[in-house]
Amino acid sequence: MRPRTTRAICVALLVAIACRPVCASELSFSPANMKAIGTIDVRFQSYNVEMVEVTGGRFWKPYPRSLRANVQISRDRYSYRPPIDLANMRLRMLAVALGPAYMRVSGTWANATFFADTDNAPAAPAGFNSVLSRAQWRGVVDFARAVDAQIVTSFAISAGSRNADGRWTSGQAQQLLSFTQSLGSRIAAAEFMNEPTLAATNGAPPGYDAKAYGRDFAIFHSWMRQHAPDTLIVGPGSVGDSSSPSADGIRTRDLLEASGRGLDRLSYHHYNTLSPRCGVHDDPAQALSADWLARTDRALSVYRGLRDEFAPGTPIWLTETADAACGGNRWDATFLDTFRYLDQLGRLAMAGVQVVMHNTLAASDYGLLDETTFRPRPNYWGALLWHRLMGTTVLDAGAGSAPDLHLYAHCHPRTKGAVSILAINTSRSESRSLKMPIASERYTLDARPLQSPTVWLNGRTLELDANHRLPLLEARSMPAGTITLAPKTITFLVIPDAANPACRLHA
Repeated sequence: MRPRTTRAICVALLVAIACRPVCASELSFSPANMKAIGTIDVRFQSYNVEMVEVTGGRFWKPYPRSLRANVQISRDRYSYRPPIDLANMRLRMLAVALGPAYMRVSGTWANATFFADTDNAPAAPAGFNSVLSRAQWRGVVDFARAVDAQIVTSFAISAGSRNADGRWTSGQAQQLLSFTQSLGSRIAAAEFMNEPTLAATNGAPPGYDAKAYGRDFAIFHSWMRQHAPDTLIVGPGSVGDSSSPSADGIRTRDLLEASGRGLDRLSYHHYNTLSPRCGVHDDPAQALSADWLARTDRALSVYRGLRDEFAPGTPIWLTETADAACGGNRWDATFLDTFRYLDQLGRLAMAGVQVVMHNTLAASDYGLLDETTFRPRPNYWGALLWHRLMGTTVLDAGAGSAPDLHLYAHCHPRTKGAVSILAINTSRSESRSLKMPIASERYTLDARPLQSPTVWLNGRTLELDANHRLPLLEARSMPAGTITLAPKTITFLVIPDAANPACRLHA
């Protein structure tokens, strides 16, 4: 064999070896031929503002900046916060950018909150733990109207809302409903109570069980149909069910059996884990793992099975979710959690879930915004890109995904025929490649380190400008051909000229 031939073969072998991790995982796309597999609500991407934020009170205490204070977390989980300033112009500007949305004002504290039909809040009456004033609720209504959000809420179910026989009464709920209507507004959807599966610790009377829930839900349902027939009845708003349920709490199966039919939407809550405030200390190294991200699917599987059994055909809403309950993990305010956040949206949209409400908009460590400055965190920037680029028609991105590469496709929300692809590379060391037949517009999110509160878009830091306004989210033009996705990055690709038939009517 001649030396030149030998060198050529050696070079070819070296290229093949070097290329193997990338080339072997290169996927080819035909955006024009992606089939529509479903649609989602125009308010699919929504958020929670906890009732305790509106009234003020003790909520999950943000983590101290010093890691040395970690030992205090289990002993001092809460801190007092004044009512959130829903008139704040920065907060409104950032919420407007996510509209239209649902704004859920609920949470555990709502179960024992007294609505005072006065502008000044008195002390909490017996049987309640906190007070919501007319002025505070007016602020909720004004905020929702300003940011194109529809209100979702739940009602007090604590001892103060019950008669001598222990039955739930609608008096408190009626006052809140009537006041909302007097402001020219409405409650778009309502859950009877927050997380009835945890009734023993959520403000319900001692010994509250599925039978009592069924009795009370029947009263609630009848009242709603009479006084707010256009309000969606959503429920049960459960959390904690699994394919192998423990003896703790009330099972959703028992709640649905006791309450019968009557739901317009079946709702559930899901968190991947509990935070250190509630005694769980997860390793952030698992945050990009297949198992961590698949917890979304496992939770949905449980509640979808219950939906199919007790309320077939009823749309599913996830009305409260984040990475970790009890205020969030330490990394939830960093780019590391944006992988879970966007992957969850992609999975649930593909599975047909209609609405996903992130907890919270701006409270504790899982908020999309910092609670003191209202500055965007990495998950907010992910939410903003999703909102601008991923429309309501869900497409089949194909099953041939490479390892650690999660792909989701939707029609673009504004450009007819255009397709948007979300490509999440969770590998910590390997690049992946997509072969695109036509030109595209690229938006890549990145951060170094992963647990950084700052995120880059196409290499530029995302932050509010000098006038506290949102920056331009500028795409990078990509010609037809191979697009490389670096490790630990999230990329949106918009194909304006895809000419996808499914997308021609959905812009």
